[in-house]
Amino acid sequence: MANTYNVTEFIFLGLSPNWEVQRVCFVIFLLLYLAIILGNSLIVLTVVTSRSLGSPMYFFLSYLSFVEICYSSTIAPKLISDLLAERKTISWWGCMTQLFFIHFFGGIEMFVLTVMAYDRYVAICKPLNYTTIMNQQVCMVLVGMAWVGGFVHSFSQILLIFQLPFCGPNVIDHYFCDVLPVIQLACSDTLLIGLLIVANGGTLSVISFVVLLVSYVVILLHLRTRSTEGRRKALSTCGSHITVVVLFFAPCVFIYLRPSTTLPVDKMVAMFYTVITPLLNPVIYSLRNAEVKKAMKRLWTRAMKIDDK
Repeated sequence: MANTYNVTEFIFLGLSPNWEVQRVCFVIFLLLYLAIILGNSLIVLTVVTSRSLGSPMYFFLSYLSFVEICYSSTIAPKLISDLLAERKTISWWGCMTQLFFIHFFGGIEMFVLTVMAYDRYVAICKPLNYTTIMNQQVCMVLVGMAWVGGFVHSFSQILLIFQLPFCGPNVIDHYFCDVLPVIQLACSDTLLIGLLIVANGGTLSVISFVVLLVSYVVILLHLRTRSTEGRRKALSTCGSHITVVVLFFAPCVFIYLRPSTTLPVDKMVAMFYTVITPLLNPVIYSLRNAEVKKAMKRLWTRAMKIDDK
């Protein structure tokens, strides 16, 4: 490998140089992270323990929530602890590990969201064959492919970075290790590597987003033949998924589908797919889905009965 290890650690500039702002952010992000963990764990627990949520849609929803927990946990704990640290550092290997898992779980999330769109397409456009097409084996294979796809995507990103020498500057103007801020610190020409990284991450985002759009265009065209009640129910289910897709993919496309440069606004945009989307997913899916709300109420009732005993 061409990489040199003169740089043994990186220093984050973080969200703000103001100490008072950092203390306020510590409280805010700690509460947000706890809400992400609790909200997504509740979705997983509700789906796993509720017989009424046995359809593939909820199977994929539980996996999405699990991935959200893992994804947030690669960024939030370090961000929160750094907000109380005077010097925000991370080792070289710590940075590479964080970068790998961010893109690993981020890639899985993209694929799972795409699979969920396919599931909605089959359910709405081929309802008579739904249980045959989306059987348990197929669902497991699709989830397995999402994990493999996330690994290939992330490993290829890391492999490209390992080709670069890091021998001087080590200050990252961000609050976590991401591809573009890191490669800007390399002491060699990064044009080709940057293009390959954009081709990898950006193209993956765009292709997944296009597949999602096509799926929903087909669904909307198909819904023209449905009754008003049928359209309302289908659009309610799809609306939750579309909201999550836009919140996740729009910032990703903005960040990764452009030349290898960073902008001051990048840190704020990254908040959407690192904090906002994982936080809103449980809210969006639970508040807009009557079956999930009923299952949560039953789960809560059972928990209260156990406490009474």
